[in-house]
Amino acid sequence: MFRNKRSKTVTKNNQSDSNLQDGPKSQQKRASLGNIGETVYRIWKYMAADKFLFNLAIIFVVISSALSLLGPYLLGVAVDLLVVNENPSALTTIIFTLVAIFIIHSIVLWFQNYWMITVAQNTIFTMRNHLFTHLLQLPILYFQTRQSGELMSRLTNDLENISRTLNSSVIQLATSFLTLVGTVIVMLWLSPLLTLLTMVIVPLMIWGMNWITNRTGRYFKEQQKYLGEMNGYIEETMSGHHMVKLFSQEERVINEFRGKNARVMHASYWAQVYSGFIPKVMNSLNNLSFAIIVGVGGVFALNGMISIGIIVTFSTYARQFTRPLNDLANQFNVVLSAVAGAERVFDIIDEPEEDKDSPNKEPISSIKGDVEFRSVSFSYESGEDILKNISFDVKQGETIALVGPTGAGKTTITSLLSKFYQVEKGEIFIDNQDINGISRHSLRSQIGVVLQDSFLFDTTVKENIRYGRLDATDEEIKKAAINANAHSFISKLPNGYDTELGADGGQISHGQRQLLSIARVMLADPALLILDEATSSIDTITEMKITDALTKLMRGRTSFIIAHRLNTVQRADKIIVLNHGEIVEQGSHQQLMKQNGFYANLSRINDSAG
Repeated sequence: MFRNKRSKTVTKNNQSDSNLQDGPKSQQKRASLGNIGETVYRIWKYMAADKFLFNLAIIFVVISSALSLLGPYLLGVAVDLLVVNENPSALTTIIFTLVAIFIIHSIVLWFQNYWMITVAQNTIFTMRNHLFTHLLQLPILYFQTRQSGELMSRLTNDLENISRTLNSSVIQLATSFLTLVGTVIVMLWLSPLLTLLTMVIVPLMIWGMNWITNRTGRYFKEQQKYLGEMNGYIEETMSGHHMVKLFSQEERVINEFRGKNARVMHASYWAQVYSGFIPKVMNSLNNLSFAIIVGVGGVFALNGMISIGIIVTFSTYARQFTRPLNDLANQFNVVLSAVAGAERVFDIIDEPEEDKDSPNKEPISSIKGDVEFRSVSFSYESGEDILKNISFDVKQGETIALVGPTGAGKTTITSLLSKFYQVEKGEIFIDNQDINGISRHSLRSQIGVVLQDSFLFDTTVKENIRYGRLDATDEEIKKAAINANAHSFISKLPNGYDTELGADGGQISHGQRQLLSIARVMLADPALLILDEATSSIDTITEMKITDALTKLMRGRTSFIIAHRLNTVQRADKIIVLNHGEIVEQGSHQQLMKQNGFYANLSRINDSAG
């Protein structure tokens, strides 16, 4: 809600991201793999709410795996019955059995997929709710150091990545593992020697998968990171597209986007290239295994050591043995990509929330408006104070103006008053009560803010005003609009108060957005008022309307005005002049002009600039 005008901000670097960019090769490898077990366990805690359905799905995975193992065995028996024993009647029974197995197998697959999709969607629903709720509990400072588009990418792309993995990969991994174990057991039962020959390719498979996944993990993580950065850049550019066009920066912005897009493409390209090696390598090894089994099995059959049916069964199982290995390798890459997205989601969830109100903090039902700062100091970075020993007092109904150069600490004072930041040194009192003992919600509910850039929601005029007090009637909304001098232009809109404004009120002028913002605050009827450059960047006629509306709004309320244009604060009861975080002067306009000090010099500069 408040704009931070300080020149320096605290930027929290993601350790894994810095490892990917700057660390040595071994460090990059660790960053790419991450702590997969811990991340998977955290996802599982979300899935545990549907543990019953998940267990049902796993039971059906076991059944489907057993049925997939039974099919090849019966196929070998059928070959022996037809070729060796010449028993067509028994063959008919086997064929009908196989048909029944395939039908049952299809039904089991449908149920296991249905239940797993249910579990996956419930899990993502819960994670998305948790992430969004947590974002709203984070302190203001967190959002001042991050692009909103990058945060949106975590709410959308990263969670969708996890969703796709849960929908398909979990079942696929379980199926592949069970099929692999079951196939090995059956193969050992049929022919230990042929099984041993089949296992010759396993070390090659493991080495190949390890070589590939060590590389794909890194690139999948980079892909998610760069995708988030690109989304943040897109959101920022779309929000400020008028500035891009105003300064004719289209070519520069396009070139910057191409660079960011190229980074996404590079990471995605190599992730897909390396992961694409897996089926190729596995197919080659699969064909090698098949050739060994057919060749050696044929020799054994000619010497009467095994039957032709066993060779057919074994060759089928050999392919079934390498297929789950192939699937496991492929799904491992998908899981790595999902883990990369999950880590980015958990990075936000692990951010400390805004300090909770302790039970001993009392709600304040009403505020008279007496405010006192006692020796308040504050810093965003330890050791570098933004405010230094600030002391002043405000009586009920007074108007206080905060003036000074950019970065002097004006907005920080109002942010501390609203408890967006915690007071580090000193004390702030409202009606002789320390704000540390007042619950945050009850305090903010009695503070109204009108900013230079008022935000409007993508809904109707009526609902934008109603945001100030959700239980307000249509008549109360209209009255607030009349008092804010907004009713006349609202009446001229296509649908009046039911007109849809679009994103951030794009259909109306900046001045009209300000009038709606004032109407919203009037409807809220706060005890304390903060006006942050509320009359800047608008035409003279609209400024007169806004000034008149603000005069009505300020009547009887303790008001804080932040302004660079000093002609807007001359009628304030007290003007507090700040410079480098310190109060250098305070008094009325006439008193400060007589002192001929810092304020008087600022006033002359303003007059010459005007």
